[in-house]
Amino acid sequence: MTSPWHVTETLAARYARGTAPETDAWSLEKHVESCGGCAARVSAAVRSGAAGPVLASVRDELLTSLGHLPAPAAANGGSRRRAPAAGSPLGRWARFWWAVGPALRGSWVVAVLLVVGGAFALAHGAGFRGARSLLLAVSPLLPLAGVAVSYGRHADPLYEITAATPSGGLRLLLTRTAAVLAVCVPLLTAAGALLPPVAGFPGAAAWLLPGLALTLGALALGSFVGCRAAAATLGGGWLLTVTGPLLGRPDAGAAPGMAALAPYFSGPAAQGGWAAAALACAGLLALRRRSFDHLEPR
Repeated sequence: MTSPWHVTETLAARYARGTAPETDAWSLEKHVESCGGCAARVSAAVRSGAAGPVLASVRDELLTSLGHLPAPAAANGGSRRRAPAAGSPLGRWARFWWAVGPALRGSWVVAVLLVVGGAFALAHGAGFRGARSLLLAVSPLLPLAGVAVSYGRHADPLYEITAATPSGGLRLLLTRTAAVLAVCVPLLTAAGALLPPVAGFPGAAAWLLPGLALTLGALALGSFVGCRAAAATLGGGWLLTVTGPLLGRPDAGAAPGMAALAPYFSGPAAQGGWAAAALACAGLLALRRRSFDHLEPR
């Protein structure tokens, strides 16, 4: 077994001067994401070089614009107060919060909560029998919306930077998609289980395979046209498919709509079809994984 690789002082100095070979620079950038000691070593080398004063000035201006006072320099000319190390709990939390993307920091979570709250208000407040079918029909769309606002030049202000990093591309997209699903799956499934049951209607977890298939389909299609356009296309197609059965006949109440919507979710044929579609989209995504290493088309 070989010993763990770490950044040497020489490599850190060459990286700070911009003279390190491209392969060594990429290996260093990938390594410092998980090694706090090497990250501190490289950071110290950069701060002590010609770029140090420029970076310090940019950092002070950024903190000032955000309403934070920059840390004063030591009276004896010492270095500024260090930021949290990459291996510290605060540093790991900051990296995680950046990695999960804009979706969990924006209005998407509020939209999910509004959908759940609206379903409960219709079911328990207004006595609407079709609240469960409405929630079941809308649930597969919410992960698509989360993907659309999590990745791409239209959603992430740091998209050009993140796409050029070793951890960008498909890896970052899958990380953010997993964060979106981690919010949607338990919240929407639990909400569906707590709504009044309807005889003969699918259970609260019936939306999981359709939602997974649509999400993977959006990722696969996004490798061609971008995540936002892919999510909008599949989401619009899903709405057109379920709107007619969901509305039913205006003069017959909610039961006909629910009965017509059930075949999209219940039964071995429907669930098996969604599982096959999810596997096919996952395979296409694996084949197209390198496309996310390039910037999305405008």
